[in-house]
Amino acid sequence: MNAIKVLIVDDSRLIQTVLNEILGSDGRFVVVGIAENPHEARQLIKETDPDVLTLDVEMPKMNGIAFLKNLMRLRPMPVVMISTLTAKGAGVTLEAIELGAVDFVEKPSDLSQSIDHYRHEICEKVFAASKVSRLKLLETQQRIRGEGQSSVTRSVTQSAPAQASLAIQRGVAAHRICAIGGSTGGLEALSNMLRQVQFNGRECIVVCLHLPAGFTASYSRRLDSLLPIDVKEAEHGDKLEQGCVYIAPGGLHMEVVKRAGAFCIRINDDEPVNRHKPSVDVLFDSVADCVGASAIGFILTGMGRDGALGLKRMHEAGCMTYAQDEATAVVWGMPGAAAEIGAVIPENIAPLTKLSAYLTDYYQKK
Repeated sequence: MNAIKVLIVDDSRLIQTVLNEILGSDGRFVVVGIAENPHEARQLIKETDPDVLTLDVEMPKMNGIAFLKNLMRLRPMPVVMISTLTAKGAGVTLEAIELGAVDFVEKPSDLSQSIDHYRHEICEKVFAASKVSRLKLLETQQRIRGEGQSSVTRSVTQSAPAQASLAIQRGVAAHRICAIGGSTGGLEALSNMLRQVQFNGRECIVVCLHLPAGFTASYSRRLDSLLPIDVKEAEHGDKLEQGCVYIAPGGLHMEVVKRAGAFCIRINDDEPVNRHKPSVDVLFDSVADCVGASAIGFILTGMGRDGALGLKRMHEAGCMTYAQDEATAVVWGMPGAAAEIGAVIPENIAPLTKLSAYLTDYYQKK
């Protein structure tokens, strides 16, 4: 197999050196160039024809977002953003994901302590990005050229009016739980899936995505602005209520437990599971044990196998389980692993539009 050609675009000499050392020491990759700004990057793209780009969010001469939009409009390719996850940085990273970036990696604050984790994360995310199909890149190009806004942004104007009159009776304990997990591509997939659901206010959805600390609060606020039901970053002790989506906080595990007859959120800082914290398996296992057959589970696009065993346990507990299909997934690692071990029956492997319909039907039932 030919090595994956990577172009590094970053104005920090330190980050350039770190990325070059990490990627260059992994036999799957070859670093074909390093650019300090988008102007240099444009020339190197022409000269080296990279398979994947790592792109700094903030650079001189042209910021990463402006460059990304131009890139996806003119020559779409897989991009992994290198982001500082301050409140401002998280918002910019979300915009990058909406513009077609495959994934992002947080800039390490202390390389002496986090280099091993950073090495694994950057290599796996760049490798996953290299697997994005040409068709998906062309779809992104058409969207950027034709619409000038992301599918998530368009969904606000398209779906909000139909749901504007939805009245949520807050404070009502949830009895039926929907659990959703995902990773690479999961931010956009979750947004696109949920914005197509016909909500009635009885929904209670718990979500685990592989996100770092400092990011999920911004993502929750963004998703809350798009949906007619509430979205929040989950907190330890939250009682699960109807009309709300609970997002696992970055860097921590989330479980569903039962206390005094009510479903609640438990947050813990245990060791990573499947190299991830939060882990989808941790959430799905807790739902299988605590909620049982009255729950429903979905596994979305993502690299690796996290969530596959947990979804199988949900299936064995009597839950209906579903997986995003390969055609619409950015990376069919997690859904593919779930399908491989029988965590979901073949007819329940479907595109996002059908997954939205399954979720709608689940909460339409009395």
